[in-house]
Amino acid sequence: MNKFAPLIYFVIIVRTFRPVTPSAERNIEAAGSTGVVFNIGAIIDNCSRIGKEERVAMEMAMDDFYANNNQRFVLQIRHSQRDPMQAALAARDLIDMQDVQAILGPRTWEDTSLVAEVGSENHIPIVSFAEATPNWATGLWPSLVQASHDELKQMEAIAAIVKSFEWHQATVIYQDRDSSSNEILPRLSLALRQVGAEISQLVPLPPFGSSSLVKALEKLRQDQCRVFIVHLALPLALQLFDKAKEMKMMEKEYVWITTDPITSLVHSFNASTISTMQGVIGVKSYFPESESSQFHGFRRRFRKRFSSEYPEEENDEPEVFAAQAYDAATAVALAVTQRKHNGKPLLENILQIDFHGLSGKIQFTDQKLPPQQMFQIINVIGKSYIELGYWSDGLGFRRTVGGKNTIGSSMKDFGPVFWPGGPLYTPKGWTVLTSSKPLKIGVPTGSTFKQYVNAEKDPSGNNFSFRGVAIDLFEETLMELPYHLPYDFFPFDGTYDAIVQQIYSREFDAVVGDVAIVSRRCQYAEFTHPYSEAGLMMIVPVRSKICNKAWLFMKPFTEAMWALIVAINVYNGFVVWLIERNHCPELRGSLPNQIGSLIWLSFTTLFSLHGEKLHSNLSRMTMVVWLFVALIITQTYTANLTSMLTVQLLEPAVEDVDALLQSNAVVGYCKGSFVSMYLNEVLQFPRNRIQEFSSPEEYANALKSKAIAAAFLEVPFAKIFLGQYCKDFVSVGPTYKVGGFGFAFPRGSPLLPSVNEAMLKVTESGKLRQLENNMLATQKCLDAETDGSTPSLSPRSFWILFIFSGGTSTISLGVYIFHIYKSMFKQETVWKLMLAVINQCLTPNMQRFSRRDSDINPETPTNYANGPNLQALV
Repeated sequence: MNKFAPLIYFVIIVRTFRPVTPSAERNIEAAGSTGVVFNIGAIIDNCSRIGKEERVAMEMAMDDFYANNNQRFVLQIRHSQRDPMQAALAARDLIDMQDVQAILGPRTWEDTSLVAEVGSENHIPIVSFAEATPNWATGLWPSLVQASHDELKQMEAIAAIVKSFEWHQATVIYQDRDSSSNEILPRLSLALRQVGAEISQLVPLPPFGSSSLVKALEKLRQDQCRVFIVHLALPLALQLFDKAKEMKMMEKEYVWITTDPITSLVHSFNASTISTMQGVIGVKSYFPESESSQFHGFRRRFRKRFSSEYPEEENDEPEVFAAQAYDAATAVALAVTQRKHNGKPLLENILQIDFHGLSGKIQFTDQKLPPQQMFQIINVIGKSYIELGYWSDGLGFRRTVGGKNTIGSSMKDFGPVFWPGGPLYTPKGWTVLTSSKPLKIGVPTGSTFKQYVNAEKDPSGNNFSFRGVAIDLFEETLMELPYHLPYDFFPFDGTYDAIVQQIYSREFDAVVGDVAIVSRRCQYAEFTHPYSEAGLMMIVPVRSKICNKAWLFMKPFTEAMWALIVAINVYNGFVVWLIERNHCPELRGSLPNQIGSLIWLSFTTLFSLHGEKLHSNLSRMTMVVWLFVALIITQTYTANLTSMLTVQLLEPAVEDVDALLQSNAVVGYCKGSFVSMYLNEVLQFPRNRIQEFSSPEEYANALKSKAIAAAFLEVPFAKIFLGQYCKDFVSVGPTYKVGGFGFAFPRGSPLLPSVNEAMLKVTESGKLRQLENNMLATQKCLDAETDGSTPSLSPRSFWILFIFSGGTSTISLGVYIFHIYKSMFKQETVWKLMLAVINQCLTPNMQRFSRRDSDINPETPTNYANGPNLQALV
């Protein structure tokens, strides 16, 4: 399970002996007869600045603990010599020969993994200073304890810096075979993606070999990205910056960001090293306890002791490494002391430690200290560096520690930054390509509609020519850029998904053509704003619309119009019938006979005047007006019906997608496009009923021969197709929302914002519309955008005529009723007078006038009700 297991077994056999360090000898001599003396082991890299700080800090911790608790510890220090094997041998020696209670260190994960194996076999706690210990490590080695704060949060701080200056790509330079990179790189990649950026490329550097370093830097100099994040061990990092300065990569337009392992040691660099790092931005751990009185006392004593033991070091300031080593040594000493009282295993006592140390709160959770939450941002300038501000998880940037008013969302709030080369502006993070390395642009050769993109070989067959709306638009867009962008077109024979993936594999720098913007392609590339109308349309053949239309004769008028015609006919017929019935015996009779006569009279007036049969001027006036209206209505009906029979002859052969699904019809799509997956996954067409086509002519032939029932085309293609075949095919159903066409670039490409802006200028200037109009000019069809239908006429078109006719009939009816009332009133008055005279004369001499009813001649007329002829009065 452990790749270093063979080495461990070798270590067990060899058991190499190491002598006690001079400092340990002093501790033993000082112990004298004070009681029990406990040995604590430590493994450090005494050749590095970090190892030197750790050694001095741990020795000070032992001295301070003895002064405060009267318990002496002997610190047995061994040197790893930057070799994991030597670290494992040293651990075996400390356990077997020195009988140590615990081992502090080492700093690197490679050393820690071997030392933890040895410690776990002997149940000796290993209190490691290694960062980013994997979660599985404590399960494999139960004796391992991480005594350094997890600094993975600094990746989010770096991402926040990238976001602040609106950079979209960054190149990460890391040390090859460095196990910490396994934790650092995924976290950095995720943090960058969350702020809209991404890693342009990963550049692993071997620990040794300046030739490979020069090659890597030369490759980076030819690349477009100018933002570099450096996560290296200090010796290799110093070589990197030295070579970068020689190659003029520490000048304008370059951005260098360093992580904590480098930044935390900037204070120890000499003037020569600082001169190679001018303008570098660094992120390092910050512990608020560094402002406390406890740390100030430690700092004063540390500087005095460090300068005396390491006079060759120019700077004697302690950093976080010293604070961590001091706290770890104190924690182990406390745990050993507690074990004397509670009898618990030492590891258990270590994990129960809880106190405030120099580096922060010391309390272990899952055998680890809590992660680092605050980081300091520095800027290398002059002979040292300046402190720009701080970044903390959850609060973002702040100029000073504490104070809510200092919190900001951008590093720009810190003020001006000194960049490499000393420019007064912020580098844009990328450089324009030169003619020696033009942009490599892929162009699809399999476009179904060549009007958008057409890649053709010249007659010699050696070169390709590229034409089409997409090509013209791209060239117009580049003319709007504020800089020159050289490029070369390269044909690609494959699917659209495949050509987009070529960007991800860095075969192409961009893709130009009729490439649809769909979600699954966005994981490989980033698209410009769509330059075409978005959507998917269904194209179907047309058929005769009058087939099986039994009620076509009703279409010229709306239902309301037919109802009004019937109503006005009945009304006019009633008026004429009422006026004429006393003169026409055929209009009288039983009730059913009169109703039938009324209806007959109402509708026959549409075809004949009946003028010779009418006796009243009122009925003649009504009939003339109604005949005039009827003539207009009948002529309009005839014209509209004729129009429907001759113009509105076609309708879609298929109404909607549901009809296609129910009929098990075959549908078509453009070869190589995303439409096939959309038809299958979204519209639920089986794959065996989806057929691809390579040209508009193939579509047309398949639709006419009924090989397919419908074709699904993106909106721009549908317009071209209907322009060519406007009389045979039509679009039906809704327009399904899918992405339009766009140009593809690498994710986070620095070119993308400026290309989008330039494309908007082309669109707003009307050039894009002009390109599309020129493309459609040759296929334009006059009736392409109309459905050819003739609308049904409503009463709105004839309301004046209906009012005229109805009003005339109403007036005639009113005059007729008035004369009838007047005649009846006169007749009633005469009869009342006659009855009064007769009654006056007959009352006194009633007997004289009495006689038998039998005396009256039955043939004498007695009909007094026959008044004057009312019709004559009218």
